[in-house]
Amino acid sequence: MARGQQKVQSQQKNAEKQAKLKKAQGSDQKSAALKALTFKCTVCMAQMPDPKTYKQHFENKHPKNPLPAELADVV
Repeated sequence: MARGQQKVQSQQKNAEKQAKLKKAQGSDQKSAALKALTFKCTVCMAQMPDPKTYKQHFENKHPKNPLPAELADVV
């Protein structure tokens, strides 16, 4: 059963390779941070993670502009 031993070795080698790929991919903080930024300012195109932060940004940075409709009901 020589093929059985080769199969086990191949599986172990593949498992190591997959672990290395997962480790390299999991430490990418930049892409994870970009995924969290879901709201985009209509004036300056800055990105914010939540509507509350977006509203604070808009009130502080763009006080002369009218508040966008999506921020009207945010507390």
